[in-house]
Amino acid sequence: MPSFSKTAALALAVLAALALPAAAQPRDGTPSKKLYCWDEGPRRICSDTLPPEAVNSARDEFNARSGLRSGEVQRALTAEERIAVAAEEAQRRVDQAAVDTRRRTEQAMLATFQSEDELRRVFKERIGIVDNNVETARYNVASLRDALATQLRTAGDRELAGQKIGDKQVADIRQRHSELLLQKRMQASFEQQRQALDVEIEQTVARYRLLKGIDHDAPAG
Repeated sequence: MPSFSKTAALALAVLAALALPAAAQPRDGTPSKKLYCWDEGPRRICSDTLPPEAVNSARDEFNARSGLRSGEVQRALTAEERIAVAAEEAQRRVDQAAVDTRRRTEQAMLATFQSEDELRRVFKERIGIVDNNVETARYNVASLRDALATQLRTAGDRELAGQKIGDKQVADIRQRHSELLLQKRMQASFEQQRQALDVEIEQTVARYRLLKGIDHDAPAG
């Protein structure tokens, strides 16, 4: 089968749509029929219907009558990509909380807080976010490890029984293992953030005491 460029594939699809009889063309005021274009390996496919196997693929959408591009749909994320996106969002929240905390603590050290205890309370929200990330990552690691162990036992039992381990089962085990490694990296990162936060809090308190002329050995409060 000859290969067509993306432009040629779209042009053929538009010409086919324009060649429809008048009765098949949408009337004024009704939604125009769409054309969908997506990649299948090296080929560019364009059609006025979207097959089930292409639903999760990245695609461009065009107005069938004008041939103008009307929209774009990104491909569906894999499980590993969804985890990565969630990790990025969690990190963004931590980073934003850090910026907000630093701004508030600087203002507090100059004028607002009357005691060290009040200063420490500024960090309460940020501590809660990081602690929640740590606990969530630990739970996910434990759950994924248990699920992977179950899958491995099942595969081992099938092998001992002389049964073939299916390709899907092998793929599922590899996917679960990949997710487990990613979650373990997230857990280690969040735990390091928690340790770093403790150091930052103590450094901030030391800075506060210095600005306020408080004796380092004086009790908090």
